[in-house]
Amino acid sequence: MPTDSDPNAPAESFTVAAAQVEPVFHDKEATLNKTCEWIERAGEQDVDLLVFPETYFPGYPYWRRKVSIPRWTELMVELQKNSLSVGDDALDVLGNAIREADCHVALGTNELDERKGSETVYNSIFYFDREGELVRRHRKLMPTHGERSIWGRGDPSSLATHETDIGTLGGLVCYENHMTLSKAALTTMGEEIHTACWPGFWTQNGHPGDKARAETVEDRDTCDIYPAMREYAFETQSFVVSCSAYIGDPPEEYEDELGYDLGAGGSMLVNPAGVVKAGPVLGEETLLTAEFDRDERRATKAYFDAMGHYARWDAVNLEVNDETLDPVHSHGHDGARGTNWNARESRTDNERENGRLSPHDAEAIADAHGVPISAVEAVADALDQ
Repeated sequence: MPTDSDPNAPAESFTVAAAQVEPVFHDKEATLNKTCEWIERAGEQDVDLLVFPETYFPGYPYWRRKVSIPRWTELMVELQKNSLSVGDDALDVLGNAIREADCHVALGTNELDERKGSETVYNSIFYFDREGELVRRHRKLMPTHGERSIWGRGDPSSLATHETDIGTLGGLVCYENHMTLSKAALTTMGEEIHTACWPGFWTQNGHPGDKARAETVEDRDTCDIYPAMREYAFETQSFVVSCSAYIGDPPEEYEDELGYDLGAGGSMLVNPAGVVKAGPVLGEETLLTAEFDRDERRATKAYFDAMGHYARWDAVNLEVNDETLDPVHSHGHDGARGTNWNARESRTDNERENGRLSPHDAEAIADAHGVPISAVEAVADALDQ
């Protein structure tokens, strides 16, 4: 909880948990019930942050490399029907369970697009606060390899962090955790706690295209997740909650179709020095927990501060795009209707926000032309009328 000296300061210590839980495959209602049960368990153990695996809701599409195109289409329709969306009634049920448990939740989910006219599914993380409110979502920016036949590409705006009472929270999905610039972006946003969602734990036979389900802890020697999570923690000085999917016996109706079976678990909890405090755990459902202390982060930053004394922004810096991808862009008129209309009033809140000149750009223009920032902003406001 916040300190007595500063009620707004993040907690000095907190408990995190990875819910290495088997979904009820392609069954939205049953998976919802099971999710609430494990959220309740986390509440009973005073967990502050609970993380579920990649597309836990309602299961990773392990069938994607095994089935025919007609069967793929049938399974995609099933996935659409059983995925979550931001307007889903299931979020109210989840919210009530989360509020009772009094914890933050990062839920890996197949997300059905809420945009009217779309049935696209995204690989997402839904972030809930202690009150059970959905405060943010992250959509995987680039689905990996064959995943591109399943999920759409995420909006740049979802590469973000948000503030909580235990610290600044961010997260990435699967191979995004290998993307150097995406990691750097979250670091520059002040990320302190990182949620990493994975579809399992594997052994590699020389390259990532030749994987098999991990069977023993020794398989971590060839699994890229193990060094990646330790390095992510150290290079960003973040607390890392890495949650990996687990599937036991395949559901009977899909037994011959889950040909890409990597759901071995493998969740692990890592401190900012890259020290694994719990896990990886293989071959079972578990609520993996660990207590973290902010001094673990301070001690690592005393040696190596990626946002402070060890940074050289004059040598290397980063440009981050916070755009939301929209299909319609207003240009002050509507040719289809053949009548004039007010483009400013017709924009969504999101488009209006993205259409304004950012403070960073205003400052850059002012510096380039030797004029006050206020003058640049006044011109931009006039053009936006």
